[in-house]
Amino acid sequence: MSGFSTARQKMVDGQVRPSDVTDIRIIDAMLAVPREAFVPQNQRALAYLDLDLDVSEGGAAKRFLIKPVVTAKMLQAAEIKDTDNVLVAGCASGYSAALVAKLAARVAATESDPSLAAKAKDAFAGLGLGNVTVRCAAAAEGDSADAPYDVIVLNGATEIVPEGLYRQLKDGGRLVGVFALTQPQRATIVTRSHHDFGNRALFDAAVPVLPGLERPAAFVF
Repeated sequence: MSGFSTARQKMVDGQVRPSDVTDIRIIDAMLAVPREAFVPQNQRALAYLDLDLDVSEGGAAKRFLIKPVVTAKMLQAAEIKDTDNVLVAGCASGYSAALVAKLAARVAATESDPSLAAKAKDAFAGLGLGNVTVRCAAAAEGDSADAPYDVIVLNGATEIVPEGLYRQLKDGGRLVGVFALTQPQRATIVTRSHHDFGNRALFDAAVPVLPGLERPAAFVF
């Protein structure tokens, strides 16, 4: 095995499996998708560590690949089927969207940083992932062109209720993400039933907030 292949196996065995991720499809996807392909060259040695990895390379806003275990646990909770149409909001350089592409029929990914969106596109092409598309757009906008979605995945935290994304869910559709409306932050699943939205906390998790999903600045006297 190559060094990266060994690190990938250790990530799954040491971080993902011990965190009650038992869905073999997610485990297989994490073993198959090379996380180093979505990381700047000078940070590839960090690709499989248990951390939120900054991939912004001097961009105006910091962008991250969130911790592998948080991604894996959210994907397991989302119960993505191989027939599903999925949106990944704020995909950064595309790692989470590449994992979803191994699980779903179709994936639309959005990223607000044009440079990162281009890198994600190149990475998908290099891995032969033909069922995922990338659009340069704010995370809160989603991608109405391919809506409605069976599942929406937030690749980061939100400090607001992302109502615009809720409206892009199918009836019965699920949105998973880390909600930072209160402390501690919690990974949460939101399910649409007609015009109502029910939410259920999954687990505590702290990840960086996605640009555009920040809490509005409070007025200070």
